[in-house]
Amino acid sequence: MRRPFGFLGAAVLVLAALRLPLGGEAATGFASHPVLLAATLAALALFALAPFAPLRHSLGLPVGFAGVILTCAVTLRLLVDPGVAGTAGTGFWALVLAGWLAAALVVTGMAALKLRNETLRRANDLAIPLLFGGFLFYLWEVTVRGFGVPSVLVPSPSATAVRFAASLPTLGEDFVQTFVRGVLIGYAIGCGAGFVVAIVAHRFTFLGRGLLPIGNFVSALPIVGIAPIMVMWFGFDWPSKVAVVAIITFFPMLVNTLAGLAAAGPIERDLMRSYGASPAQTLVKLNLPAAMPFIFNALKINSTLALIGAIVAEFFGTPTRGIGFRISIEVARMSLDMVWAEIALAAIAGMAFYGIVALAERATTFWHPSYRT
Repeated sequence: MRRPFGFLGAAVLVLAALRLPLGGEAATGFASHPVLLAATLAALALFALAPFAPLRHSLGLPVGFAGVILTCAVTLRLLVDPGVAGTAGTGFWALVLAGWLAAALVVTGMAALKLRNETLRRANDLAIPLLFGGFLFYLWEVTVRGFGVPSVLVPSPSATAVRFAASLPTLGEDFVQTFVRGVLIGYAIGCGAGFVVAIVAHRFTFLGRGLLPIGNFVSALPIVGIAPIMVMWFGFDWPSKVAVVAIITFFPMLVNTLAGLAAAGPIERDLMRSYGASPAQTLVKLNLPAAMPFIFNALKINSTLALIGAIVAEFFGTPTRGIGFRISIEVARMSLDMVWAEIALAAIAGMAFYGIVALAERATTFWHPSYRT
């Protein structure tokens, strides 16, 4: 590992912050914040020591990371001061910039680590995106509160989290309406139908040649054009959302499964014919195993498309619950913190759904070269 001399730049920024104003008249410097001054000096010392820490076990990274934690804690605590919140000065932003620079060096260094222990390597691979995402939320928080951005434009992550915790019953109802009733049922119908039709189309070539152009045409149709038609056909409740989700997930599954069923090489097909295998045996023992990576690729793509389709469909008519319904209503009320709470709910549900499908893929297609180490 190369010595992280970039931490000296963060130390210089912290040193400059000690001499610059932190905000308005109520907080011109660290004189009124002795505890925060001590924490800032500790961060300065850590950033200065990080390049010279023993590198046998990459100790420069944890030392620098400790400085990042202190810098972030100091800036967040300063935002409680009314003289800083909304009128943050150059000293405050110098501290934020120092934390950003040091955090970038830490994440870059973690990504460059060559760990032999499998457990440590997996923990490091998990920590990198968590730290990166956490620091993005930190930058969002200090930017909104430091510049005093009105909550009707962009609420801070802390305000969204408070609203999320206070609205759990409402969010639970919206989750059941949108995800459980709309997404899961429509996902199962659309993916299942696409899989079955792909098998039939693979057996009868003329059917596949006729369906693929139609699939390309339907895939190009905008959701905002399909959703109101489905609402008119199936009503305002969850069946119309199921129909939208089924339509938008059908053809990705059809196209990917057809490509996967045709992925087996000529040598493998000749071998099955030499064994006298029936079409059903060839399908089960050769074509379907070869198609599994393609099928799971479609399942992962559809896990995000399904949630988007259900939410958009709720904009065109739904009972008084659902993620899409709540977003449209709260936007009209200028309640942006609730809108972001619903967006966070959808993001969490979408990531969890995608993660479950990815885990199922890894358990099913462990033999694939992409999973070999």
